[in-house]
Amino acid sequence: METIVFALLNGVIYGLLLFMLSSGLTLIFSMMGVLNFAHASFYMLGAYFAFTISGSTTFWIALFVAPVLVGLVGAVVERYGLRKVHANGHVAELLFTFGLAYLIEEIVKIVYGKTAVDYRIPDLLNFPAFTIYGASFPAYRIFMLFIAIGMLIGLWYLLKKTRAGLIIQAALTHPHMVGHLGHNVPLIFMTVFGIGCAMAGLAGVIAGNIFVTDPAMAVQMGPIVFVVVVVGGIGSLEGAFLASLLIGLIQNFAVGINASFAEIFWFTGLSPTSEIGDITISSLAPVMPFLLLVLMLIFRPRGLMGEQEL
Repeated sequence: METIVFALLNGVIYGLLLFMLSSGLTLIFSMMGVLNFAHASFYMLGAYFAFTISGSTTFWIALFVAPVLVGLVGAVVERYGLRKVHANGHVAELLFTFGLAYLIEEIVKIVYGKTAVDYRIPDLLNFPAFTIYGASFPAYRIFMLFIAIGMLIGLWYLLKKTRAGLIIQAALTHPHMVGHLGHNVPLIFMTVFGIGCAMAGLAGVIAGNIFVTDPAMAVQMGPIVFVVVVVGGIGSLEGAFLASLLIGLIQNFAVGINASFAEIFWFTGLSPTSEIGDITISSLAPVMPFLLLVLMLIFRPRGLMGEQEL
């Protein structure tokens, strides 16, 4: 029971973190049709910006300033880079964002070095929130939970209940009509791209100190973000939310299962000493999202809530 409770808590929190990352990518793709390969790099920038700002001020200032700076960087990238290659099609966009990811990674290595930086959890939240089954649960993870839920509610309210959200949604499907009504569609695109990057930056701010903040963090998180987007359905925020929670729970429950294939499939006569029989479910936890991706592409190519197939 203890394993189930902690796997559930950690799975939900990790899933919401994945949603913070994938929601920005989903928003950008649904509006602009751009699969931003550099999206995880903005997540990395958020962590490094927060480390720098919190070093001279406080974590709480960094929590608000770092995502804004990442959003501004994203807006500049869209205005002076992505917008110019957009007319050349998706291949040019993919090559541009792919190269941008490498460029950001190398700049980070030059400025901060190749090793991890000492980005720590703030002292105010560095204590156990509660104790269950004799084990303590960190307060900072609860803080991550509330930040993720707050971002989810804020994004939903922006898109569904505000005039700006109506304009953004209209620009998704009828950009020319929105332009004829007097709205600056290129400015809307730039703003949305910046907001998507800022959400990735916010995820980096709150996750960089509980995980490792190093130049490899973008490479580690990048693939799984695209898994979330594809499993949830291209362009669907609701699908990205469901896929994020599903992947978070699957990975965390898999980590807690130490049973081997031979123990699970005992009825097949699989030997515990064989190469396959000796493999445990917990050792396969990192590849579980990609297994889910393969199954989704085989049986439901449009994803959980997507409308278009890959």
